[in-house]
Amino acid sequence: MQDCETKSPWTQFLEFVQTRCSRAEYANWLAPIRLAQATPDEIVLEVPNIFVQEYLLDNFKGVLSNFLPMRTSGDLAITFVVAAAPKKEASRAPLQVEPETSDSSHYELKLNQHYTFENFIEGPSNQFVKSAAIGVASRPGKTYNPLFIHGGVGLGKTHLLHGIGHYIKEHSKKTKIQAITTEAFINDIVDNLRNKSIDKMKRFYRTLDVLLVDDIQFLQNRLNFEEEFCNTFEALINQNKQIVITSDKPPSQLKLSERMVARMEWGLVAHMGVPDLETRVAIIKHKSESRGLNIPSQIAFFIAEHIYNNVRQIEGAVNRLCAHSRLLATELNQDIVERILSEMFQSNAPQKKVSVESILKSVAAVFEVRVSELKGESRIKEIATARQVAMYLAKELIDDSLMKIAVSFGGKTHSTLLHAWKKITDQVQLNEILRRQVQMVRRNIES
Repeated sequence: MQDCETKSPWTQFLEFVQTRCSRAEYANWLAPIRLAQATPDEIVLEVPNIFVQEYLLDNFKGVLSNFLPMRTSGDLAITFVVAAAPKKEASRAPLQVEPETSDSSHYELKLNQHYTFENFIEGPSNQFVKSAAIGVASRPGKTYNPLFIHGGVGLGKTHLLHGIGHYIKEHSKKTKIQAITTEAFINDIVDNLRNKSIDKMKRFYRTLDVLLVDDIQFLQNRLNFEEEFCNTFEALINQNKQIVITSDKPPSQLKLSERMVARMEWGLVAHMGVPDLETRVAIIKHKSESRGLNIPSQIAFFIAEHIYNNVRQIEGAVNRLCAHSRLLATELNQDIVERILSEMFQSNAPQKKVSVESILKSVAAVFEVRVSELKGESRIKEIATARQVAMYLAKELIDDSLMKIAVSFGGKTHSTLLHAWKKITDQVQLNEILRRQVQMVRRNIES
């Protein structure tokens, strides 16, 4: 009792309400509020913005009246002060501008602070590439030189590239590193030609210990710039300096000179694949938790089953859900997620025409049954389940009348198809093995 009496009314309110709201809600809306001043008659609260103030009063006004002092008018005796964050930023801004740093700041190493090995989610599709990246970072210039990483957009190539930079910077402070996009390299050449300082630029790049180059595909059809890059490349390789390059295609598919392609194939060419279902779920869980939002596993699987080609899209989906959760303070469920992410789900829908026959063939292969059995009347459990999965996917993937789809299954009725769809919809939420089988069939159909 003694301890409770020494605590301020605001602290007592926080302790009470913390047990009655979600962890994400508390962290996003209540934790940022600071008690600036307290008297027996009034308290002053500092809030980061007006939205937090409105959220507090809209959701907890009744509870607050049990803890905080009241005015004679019956209103809460609270005065709000909005934190002056912009002034703090403005006051620090002049300190960032230092004289005599034009050359050094131009070539300053700029790495994304979030792109480290520690927060890179590993899975079967990228395990080899990550191991190669760690090997290069541990012994630059000694193994896999150059390291060429290729794969589709948004799969984590830049993340690993910057991860190498972070690791080397931390473990070998004297190593001279530069991370740059191909576009930035080209712009650098143009600027230095204009300023008649190209020799200075060449000296900088050719005295590096590690050169990290992103998106080399932008060098295609730019012969003069390609030649300069190739000269820089050879100068560094001949000194056993490390080069890491990323691209959306392997060297052999790039429209570059044979000389350039041959140089890039000297070392290790590693492919970054599309993450599998479990890896995508892990990415969703990791990114949401880092933003203070706990997405249940069932919802994470639902998102991962609809967004599968691009990690950046997954991150964008998580950002949307976080914003929705913070602004509306609502718990996520499948209906809400589907509404918020409907546009993203549609953009990931299969583009090619899907037929009942292609679904039947894929289901038959995964469930190890015959297509004729899927169209038949057998009630053997394995065959019946496989048939229901085929009907479920047909309804999901084919934009046609239920009656027409049902007829393709050996003359079944639309009510039979609807029953199968509902049954599999329910079972994939509970049966992990069935969920993976359905996901495998879907991937085979859409690949």
